Amino acid sequence: MTKPTAVLFLAISLVLSACNNQENTQSSQPEPAVPTGEVQQLEPEPAAIIEENKEPSTEVEVPEVSEVSDSEADPETEEAELEVPIKYHMNSNYDIVPNDESSPKKVVLLTFDDGPKEEAMINQLIDTLDKHSAKAIFFVNGYRVKEHPELLKLIHDRKQIIGNHSWDHIELNKESETTVKKQIEDVQKIVKDTIGETPVFFRPPHGSGGDVGKKVAKENGLLYMTWSNGSLDWEMKSKDKNKTEKIIANVMDQLHSGSNILMHELPWTVETLDTLLTKLEAKGYSFVDPRSIELSMR
Repeated sequence: MTKPTAVLFLAISLVLSACNNQENTQSSQPEPAVPTGEVQQLEPEPAAIIEENKEPSTEVEVPEVSEVSDSEADPETEEAELEVPIKYHMNSNYDIVPNDESSPKKVVLLTFDDGPKEEAMINQLIDTLDKHSAKAIFFVNGYRVKEHPELLKLIHDRKQIIGNHSWDHIELNKESETTVKKQIEDVQKIVKDTIGETPVFFRPPHGSGGDVGKKVAKENGLLYMTWSNGSLDWEMKSKDKNKTEKIIANVMDQLHSGSNILMHELPWTVETLDTLLTKLEAKGYSFVDPRSIELSMR
C-alpha cells in the first residue's frame, strides 16, 4: 500500500467511527418527561366527566312539599277544622229535637253549670265524657273565670263546649236591663279574651232570665235555654247518703227524647257520671253534640 493510500484509508476510518459514536450517544439519552398537569387534563376520570357535564338536579334546588301521613296528623288540628253539621233545634220546652228523620230522636244534651271550679273535677268529668264519646256544655260564671282562667282553657283545650252562665250567678229577672246586659256581655268578653272564642249558649242562673235576659242573649247571638231534666245534684250535701243512686233516679224518672239534662261541677256528680251515661246508652240514648244545634229556638 502506498503512503497516500494509507493516509486516505485512515481518514475514512476515523469519519465512520465518529458517526457511530454520535448515533450511540443519541439512542442512550432518556426521552423528555411530559408535564404532569398535561397528563391529568388529557385523561380525566369517568366520574369527573359525569360530574362536570351533568345538569343541576331539580330535586336539590326545588324543595319538595312535605305530605303529612295520617299517623303524623295532629288530631287536635283535624278536630278544630271539622265542621259539625246542624241536625237539631231546641223547642219551647228546651228539649233537643231533630230537624228531620235522618237524625236520631233518642238523644240527650249534657250540661254542667257553675264552673269552672277545680282542675281535678273538670278532668274527671271530661275523662268520662271522652270515654263515652260525648260532648257537653260547661256553663261558666265570669267571676270564676277571672279567678282561674286556666280552668276555662282546660275545658276548651279538651274540646268541650263553653256556655255563658252570667257573671255573678244572680237572678237576672230581678235586675235592670243595664245590669243584665253587663252580667251577660262581661262573660262574653272574658271568655273571648281567654280562649279566643265567644260562647253561643246562655243559661240564666236559677233558670230565671226573664224577658230581658232572653232579649240580651239574642242580641249577643246566644241561644237561651234553661233545662228539661234536672238531676237535682245541687240540692245534695256532702253528708247525704246514696247521692249516686239519687242522681241517677232523678234523671231516669224524667228521661225523654231530647232531654236537656242539668248537672253541676260537684264531687258526687263526678262519681255518678260514668254510671249514668252507661245507663242512658243501655236505654238506647246517644249524646247530642251541642255544635249540631241551631242557634235559634223553634
